[in-house]
Amino acid sequence: MIIRDIYIDKVRPFFNKDLVKVFTGIRRSGKSTLLKLIQQELIADGVMANHIYSINFESMVYVNRNIKSIYQEIKKFSANKKGKLYIFLDEIQELNGWEKMVNSLRVDLDCDLYITGSNSKLLSGEMATYLAGRYIEIPVYTFSFREIMKLKQDKLTARPKEEEFKDYLRFGGMPFLYENELDQSSALDYLRDIYHSIVLKDIIARHSVRDVELFERVMAYLLANVANSFSGASVLRYLKNEKRMLSLETIYNYIAYAREACLLHLVPRTEIQGKGLLKFQEKIFLADHGIREAIYGNNERDINQVLENIVYLELLRRGFKVYVGKSKEKEIDFIAEKTNQRIYIQVAYIIADNTVAKREFTGLSEIKDNYPKIVLSLDQFDLSREGIIHQNLIDFLLREEQL
Repeated sequence: MIIRDIYIDKVRPFFNKDLVKVFTGIRRSGKSTLLKLIQQELIADGVMANHIYSINFESMVYVNRNIKSIYQEIKKFSANKKGKLYIFLDEIQELNGWEKMVNSLRVDLDCDLYITGSNSKLLSGEMATYLAGRYIEIPVYTFSFREIMKLKQDKLTARPKEEEFKDYLRFGGMPFLYENELDQSSALDYLRDIYHSIVLKDIIARHSVRDVELFERVMAYLLANVANSFSGASVLRYLKNEKRMLSLETIYNYIAYAREACLLHLVPRTEIQGKGLLKFQEKIFLADHGIREAIYGNNERDINQVLENIVYLELLRRGFKVYVGKSKEKEIDFIAEKTNQRIYIQVAYIIADNTVAKREFTGLSEIKDNYPKIVLSLDQFDLSREGIIHQNLIDFLLREEQL
């Protein structure tokens, strides 16, 4: 297993603290493996293995179990054990009423709690009520390009970074693909299976979606328009061309379901001068661009869109809050913020001529503040100008340090 330092480093300060550690993210992004890595580190630090209790609620063993029976099972495990227990509850959204049980375990036992869920609303509603101020959330994303290169270098299978990036562009970062070195056909089959599992289990079944075929048409539109501006009206026009009808409310419900399942992100647009969020023309991004290749295809043809998706996810991994920018009439692909840091980023495939250069650099040059401004592309030459940094996108992804 690759040691995912970016997440281990985030959770390590909270070992043995009275905070529930909550890992959220799309299915198969590596949350279960992360729990195993944490268990290994705890044991290496001296925790006895028989003080660690782990449940994966996707197992058939726990189908139709209720919170009372699980609580009693853990209480029984804790009997006659001296010292702190370490409890790991994986894919906990499968257990109805889990919020009450987790709070009771925290109150009744001397324990350190770690939970995962494939649901962006895991920490809303009752969870927020029962555990207000008693949890820390750590979002988990699929493999970064740097993690993939490290894994392949450790296995002595790494090719030149440009060749590896071509595969990453198509297949994304689902950990299973790289831990098992699947061929192209098998990789796409695996990604389709993940997508259909999310759609069927986390969306259609959970929200009782009646018209599955129409839902899939809406999703096909969203996948095709990754990194493009979104509006409900544009989806309505698409469906009208397909001779299908759907209410605007239902469209927004479908999108909310996909976001809740950690499949889609909608990124708000902000006016740079006015510093206000604009309530329209959000951009669509996908939790893993490999799913787009498996379901819609054309990642290489739509390379500009996919490169934006890759950079967006990388900024999230590095702890930034991300917006789409608008400066006068020009769009800024990303404004990335954390603490007192702000960075403006433009993403391009190739800066082929002066027209492209003007488009990518001019919007940044018109922003009159002193925060860093970066253009990322796959060019090999440094085209920096007017204080704006130009950087090779692959090199940016491979950097270990934060921006």
